[in-house]
Amino acid sequence: MFKLNDLYLMDCMEGMKQIPDKYFQLLLCDPPYGVNLKYSEYEDTEENWYELMNVFIPEAQRVAEMVIFPSCQIKRLGWFYENYPPHWLIAWHKGSPGHNGYVGFNDWEPLIVYGKTKGLCMHDHFTIVNTEKMGNYGHPCPKPIAWAEWIIHRATKKGDRVLDTFAGSGTTLSEASLAGHE
Repeated sequence: MFKLNDLYLMDCMEGMKQIPDKYFQLLLCDPPYGVNLKYSEYEDTEENWYELMNVFIPEAQRVAEMVIFPSCQIKRLGWFYENYPPHWLIAWHKGSPGHNGYVGFNDWEPLIVYGKTKGLCMHDHFTIVNTEKMGNYGHPCPKPIAWAEWIIHRATKKGDRVLDTFAGSGTTLSEASLAGHE
C-alpha cells in the first residue's frame, strides 16, 4: 500500500489499482488535454485522451468519494454526458487574457465533478485569474495554486485524503499539504 504524503513516479492507472475503494475523499487532478503537447511518457493525441478517460473515470470514481478535473475542452461535454455523466459541473472563470481571443477560446473552463461534498458548502462557479508568475516547471499549462486552494478548501475537511493522479507541476499536492491533508 502507498504511504500518504508521498509522490510516486508511476503509471497512474497501475497505481490506482492498488488503492482500496473510496480510500480518498477527493481526487483532484489535471489530466492531459489530448492536444498534442509534448510529454516524455505519453502521446497526447485526442484519440489517446478518449482511451485514457475510458479507463480513468471509472477507476477514479472507485478510489475517491469525490472526483474533480477539467473537461479538457468544452467540445467534449457531450461525450462526458453520453458516456460518464457528471453529477455536476463547476465553472472556473479564468479571466480574460486582456485581449480578444480567437473564435473558440473561452475565458472559463468546465470542471467535471463526480460525487458531492459531505456537509460542506461549495458553489458551482469560481474565479481564479492567474496573475502570479508561476514558472513552467516542465508543465505545459500549470494551474494556479489558488485554483487548487479554492477546490480543496470547499471539498474537504482537514485530515481528509487527497489524491492527484497526474501531479503535473504539483499544484494540488502542494495545496493539499498546506491545508493539512494527507
